[in-house]
Amino acid sequence: MSLKLLPEASYYRVPAAPHVELNVAVVGSGPAVVLLHGFPQTHHMWRHVAAKLAADHTVIVPDLRGYGDSDKPKESNEHTYSKRTMAADVVAVARALGHERFALAGHDRGALVAIRAGLDHPDNVSHLLTLDVLPTLDMWDILHGADAKVAWHLYLMAQPAGVAEPMIEATADTFFASFLDGWTSNPEAIPADYRHHYLSASANAVPSIVADYRASAGIDVEHDRADRESGHTLGMPVTVIQQDWGAVLGYDAAALWSKWASDLEHRTLNAGHFMAEEDPDSVTTALRELMNR
Repeated sequence: MSLKLLPEASYYRVPAAPHVELNVAVVGSGPAVVLLHGFPQTHHMWRHVAAKLAADHTVIVPDLRGYGDSDKPKESNEHTYSKRTMAADVVAVARALGHERFALAGHDRGALVAIRAGLDHPDNVSHLLTLDVLPTLDMWDILHGADAKVAWHLYLMAQPAGVAEPMIEATADTFFASFLDGWTSNPEAIPADYRHHYLSASANAVPSIVADYRASAGIDVEHDRADRESGHTLGMPVTVIQQDWGAVLGYDAAALWSKWASDLEHRTLNAGHFMAEEDPDSVTTALRELMNR
């Protein structure tokens, strides 16, 4: 099956790092905004939002390293899939397409990449939107006891290389479908052709997906902790949209985020995890409002 982000989108293979190219869709014209997908998805999750933004923005929508049709380098060390490395990919891709400065939005895993890009590349990231995550350091801190079962996959994929991969590969469709089914409040938001695409793309990327998650239990925590200890924060305007996980797990999400961003707007949204597909109007409105701050 062949899908395009939008019929008018152009596709490119863009060098992001030595021996690593990303699959990138580009549509529209105007100030640049980069959209980063989450798990277990590809750049197609942004199709509705991209269609709305393309009227007055250059919308750049890559598959992250290790996902979709982007390159999937073998995990040679802890840095291969660190969010620092993946954030550098994003900046390199935008620059190669002629955009030194851009607004950046990310969902789930892509949001963690976006956060790191904002911390490491403040001269490039003008505005930052994140969908339904906490920064990595805070994510691990709030997962306690039986409530942590909602994030069971984090613990599985945090194991040393070779443990989780064969387990997931043996039941790939069941494994990845469990998240598409369990995390959405509106299954119709992910039609059958997109569901099939997400499952197929994820099944073909198990080692790199696991490596991405493993990095978030190791090197990504170290990078976040170093920023926290040095007082390094996000200097650009930031909007955070989340489900009300704080009420479920017993923490103050806005308070946690305020330690990372001084110019912060924190919103909760009555949608499932895949909110860019379930409620694209709210996401697009929030992103436009952010870019006007």
